[in-house]
Amino acid sequence: MTLGGILTAMVTPFDADGGLDEEGAALLMRELLASGSDGLVVAGSTGEAATLTDAEKARLWEIAVEESGDAPVIAGTGTYDTRHSAELTERATEIGVDAVLVVTPYYVKPNRRGLKAHFEAVAAATDLPVVLYNIPSRCVVDMPNDLLAELARIENVAAVKQARYEDIRPIDGLDLLAGNDDTLAQVLDMGGTGGILVASQLVGREMRRMIDEPESRAEIQAGLKDLYEALTVTTNPIPVKAALRMTGHRVGGLRLPLVDPSDEEEAVIRAALERHGLLARV
Repeated sequence: MTLGGILTAMVTPFDADGGLDEEGAALLMRELLASGSDGLVVAGSTGEAATLTDAEKARLWEIAVEESGDAPVIAGTGTYDTRHSAELTERATEIGVDAVLVVTPYYVKPNRRGLKAHFEAVAAATDLPVVLYNIPSRCVVDMPNDLLAELARIENVAAVKQARYEDIRPIDGLDLLAGNDDTLAQVLDMGGTGGILVASQLVGREMRRMIDEPESRAEIQAGLKDLYEALTVTTNPIPVKAALRMTGHRVGGLRLPLVDPSDEEEAVIRAALERHGLLARV
C-alpha cells in the first residue's frame, strides 16, 4: 500500500459544551473527501489528540471508517508512552483503519536507542502500515535520515511524515510525505508521494492540483503562500479551526490549553481567506 496524495490532518469538531461533536465530525469528513482530500488523518495533533480521551479517539476512528468509503483513514495513535501508543494502535487496528501515524515521543526526549525500541514495539502491535511522524519543533527530538533508514527495515514501517525543514530527502523503503504545507511542492519534486496537510481543509482541490499538474506546481504553491502563513500566525490548530468557522464549517471551539486567536490574529486569517475568495463560499 502506497501512502500518498492529499491526506488531510482533520480538526476535531466540538459542540457548545466542549464535547465531541460526532455529527459535525461525520459532516466534515464528507466535505473534505468531496473537496480534494484523498484520505483523512484522524486524531493527530491538528485534531487536538493531546486533549482527546481514548474513547473519543476510538469513536472518531469508527466514524471515519464509516464515512470514508475507499479513501484511506490514518489514525493518530502515537503518544509519549510506548505502551499506551501500542494499545491505541491495537484498538485502531481492530476498528478497521488503513494505517497509523506514530509521532516521536514528546517531552520524555528519548535517545536514539529509545526511539528505535519505541517504534519497534508500536509496529509490533499491528499489521497495518505505520507512518513515522518526525516533528522536532514540537517533540524536541529529531530522527536523522540514517535513523529513518534503519527504521525502514521494520517490516510494516511504511512512510514518514517529515515535518522538519532541513535535510529533507527520500529514504529507501519509506514513502515520503510532506509534514508542512509549505514543503509539499518540494517533497513532490523529489519523488515524495504526497503530504499530511492542514490547509487542504480549505483549499484541498488546489493542493491536489500540485500532484495532478506538476508543470503548475510551483505557481500553485506560490499562490498559496499567504494562506499557509496565515494558518501559522499562532499555534496549530488555532488558525485553521478559526478559518473553518469563518467559512461556515461546523467545528466548534478549542480545548484548553489552546485558546481562540486574538483579534489581530483573526484579522490576519480573515484577510487571507478574503484574498482567496473563501469567505464568499459561506
